[in-house]
Amino acid sequence: MLLWSKQSRAVALTVFGIVVLVVFVAPIATVVAAALAGSWTGPLPSDLGFGHLGDALSGDNVASLSVSLQTAIIGGGLALVLGTWAALAAREAPMWLRRSTDAVFHLPIAVPSVAIGLGLLIAFNSRPLLLGGTKWIVILAHSVLVLAFAFSAVSAALDRLDPAYRQAAESLGAGPLRVLVQVTLPLLLPALGAAAGLAVALSMGELGATVMVYPATWKTLPVSIFGLTDRGQVFLAAANTTLLLLVTLVALLVLGRIRGRAALR
Repeated sequence: MLLWSKQSRAVALTVFGIVVLVVFVAPIATVVAAALAGSWTGPLPSDLGFGHLGDALSGDNVASLSVSLQTAIIGGGLALVLGTWAALAAREAPMWLRRSTDAVFHLPIAVPSVAIGLGLLIAFNSRPLLLGGTKWIVILAHSVLVLAFAFSAVSAALDRLDPAYRQAAESLGAGPLRVLVQVTLPLLLPALGAAAGLAVALSMGELGATVMVYPATWKTLPVSIFGLTDRGQVFLAAANTTLLLLVTLVALLVLGRIRGRAALR
């Protein structure tokens, strides 16, 4: 602790609280207030009600929410499986290959998401891999963008894993597959839960690559929010954003509960 006196600690906590309030709490509170507002011509919203939230839970808006959930679950699941497989495979590889694998899997977060979307659109817009105009190119884009985080979470957990568990199982005659299924993966469950939660959260809010590849039949909620804002329907956009925040929070709480139970096993 670098701050020893009570006064310095109080100042540090006050500054920290102001930063959190201005950077995080105030923008979210403003969005929620706009979602409940009937009009906003003064310093505070007026005619508060749930009309816009009701509109957000009907028609194309709720369909977009369903698309976002499906995309996040499928795309996040694919990223988790591929990231876990790559992390496990790289663990047994030579150091130069491990570093190359780490660089390749972190490449999507080193470039703009729009570039990823455009690259996928060009690469998968002709046979035999014709995904353009289908929901699968959106799911693929989300998988690519969250793959690095799944890979990182599992790799970090593997680095912290005590090799004595694997060695004990091998000394008792367990083969590689049995060690993986009955020893390694159960020990990785907390990390897998954390990776799944991060993948879902990132996928639910992804916009940059999605606007490049989405078809009219598979429009995620962030794309709908962007369209509403572009047309000047700010209150309805705020209602949809509030709904997106709530659904993402619920999904993270469910995954966090699963992760907590896995950690206690």
